[in-house]
Amino acid sequence: MRIAVIGTGNIGGSLGTKWRAAGHDVVFGARSPAAAGPGGAPVRSVADALTDAEVVLLAVPGTAAAQVVAEHGQALAGKVIIDAANNIGAAEVNSRAAVVDSAPDASYARAFSTLGWENFVDPPAGAALFFAADPAARPAVTELITATGLEPAYVGGGGAAHIVDGLLPLWFALVQQNGGDRKLAFRVVR
Repeated sequence: MRIAVIGTGNIGGSLGTKWRAAGHDVVFGARSPAAAGPGGAPVRSVADALTDAEVVLLAVPGTAAAQVVAEHGQALAGKVIIDAANNIGAAEVNSRAAVVDSAPDASYARAFSTLGWENFVDPPAGAALFFAADPAARPAVTELITATGLEPAYVGGGGAAHIVDGLLPLWFALVQQNGGDRKLAFRVVR
């Protein structure tokens, strides 16, 4: 897949590096382009990174996500958008409304938003990543979750993003109760 990772921080950097190592064509989009970013992938302007992308990971601070989507709504049309941004303290933690408003022809998914980035770099054995995705986004998101070494746990269409978001405060509470150990994940037992 051709993937644009918007954001070079811990979430975007760790996922982009993992996906590049799995053979995907990854480019980062950021305010400050550079020859090489995390994992050696190029860092371009956000507009340039979106040009040929099939999948876009939105891994910017939650407070910036709506603005990024609004500025690039036309370029996001027809793409799979994976929303990993968390707007902590806002009425809606996810960026689904911004995506629907600014890029209504995109396929939305909510994933990579309920675990610490450490779990993407080195996932605990048997750990699951819960996600919501529009039907057109589901296959790509499933493949990218699997590429990180996590088990995809689908909870519903893009409108189920709030279900995924419900895991975030649970994860934070468990991390606090475990002395701040962020290498904590969920597992589905069948």
